[in-house]
Amino acid sequence: MARRPVPVIMDCDTGVDDALALLLAVRHPGIELRAVTCVAGNTDVDGVVRNTLTVLEQAGAPEIPVGRGAERPLLEPVRPATHAHGADGMGDLGLPAPGRGPADVDAVTLLRREILASHRPVTLVPTAPLTNIALLLRTHPEVTRNIERIVFMGGAVEVGNATPVAEFNVWHDPEAAAVLLTAGVPITMYGLDVFRQVVVDAGEVRRLRASGDPGARLAGELLAYRPAAQGRPPGADEAGGLGDAGAVCAVADPGGLTTRPLPVEVCLAPGPARGQTIVDRRLGPGEAEIHHGERERPLVDVALEVDAQRYARLYVETVGRL
Repeated sequence: MARRPVPVIMDCDTGVDDALALLLAVRHPGIELRAVTCVAGNTDVDGVVRNTLTVLEQAGAPEIPVGRGAERPLLEPVRPATHAHGADGMGDLGLPAPGRGPADVDAVTLLRREILASHRPVTLVPTAPLTNIALLLRTHPEVTRNIERIVFMGGAVEVGNATPVAEFNVWHDPEAAAVLLTAGVPITMYGLDVFRQVVVDAGEVRRLRASGDPGARLAGELLAYRPAAQGRPPGADEAGGLGDAGAVCAVADPGGLTTRPLPVEVCLAPGPARGQTIVDRRLGPGEAEIHHGERERPLVDVALEVDAQRYARLYVETVGRL
């Protein structure tokens, strides 16, 4: 018997790889994309809304509601990543302005409405700073009764990208990430440790770029903009990393991801470790716990390994289908 599609709501700062994630969510038959909410991150929130609507149109998506969310983090100033995503946040590809507009309610209101209206528990997939999600959880905690799981792209066990130890989405709004970890629902952390591994090879990128289908062609252009090898210029004729889209792969095909339930907390102190996701992989208590007692920390299913070829194949076969 075929599995029913998973009800999904995405929260994005669309960006290049958020766009790749949206294309997969729209086209995968195992996902029912109910709504998309937008938050400042890779670019300003109005740019995120525009980019999201454009991607949905290019993908041939139905009228999926798109909500405008937070303009800035809870405490930090806005710190966009246009140096990595282009001035427009979408690789400066010159995409047309969208013909559709956003919903007439804000992101938090849209999230609450769609979660509570779903006949089955919803999976939230944030691929952005977690400001909208934190505001939702603090304002409307009743939504947790109809959330199956939160699969967020963020954090790192080993090495960061915004700082030596902090990943961008968590670093951009550490307080929001700390709120997420106390949501009281199952959480999967799809962090940089697996994020960087899933790569679409150069031949498939070229094939997508040559497609007659607008959604597949956009996927190829986006992959070409973010080559897998660090230091290569955008548009290089080589493999492209999936980035955020891997978190959607993990919802569509969880068997491709190896996770382990581990205590995770976010460093909120000022200084070079701010925004770090501290993942405790020790086998037992250390001196701090022995002397001061165990602290209660939420267990998170932390992604430690990924079947990179499996997810790359899943992406190309889904987004590239006509």
